Amino acid sequence: MIESRCGILCSECGYRESMGCNGCINIKKPFWAEQCPVKFCCESKSREHCGKCEDFPCDVLTEFAYDKEQGDNGKRIKQCKKWTLY
Repeated sequence: MIESRCGILCSECGYRESMGCNGCINIKKPFWAEQCPVKFCCESKSREHCGKCEDFPCDVLTEFAYDKEQGDNGKRIKQCKKWTLY
């Protein structure tokens, strides 16, 4: 099951409950910003998630995945690759 545009597993995210976040697929605006560049990009290209994009993995996703504070050392990129099999 696809949980996000960028590969984050929302079911494992600590913000899901504490911030009342239902995941970017189910919300219009993220709780942490006016707009998520990854969500915006996927939706503007009519992609279910980043792994379905011809530019995958792009600079925007890579920057998110390896961000020093919020990154996951590429885990979300690997997850998007798995989702391309669905």
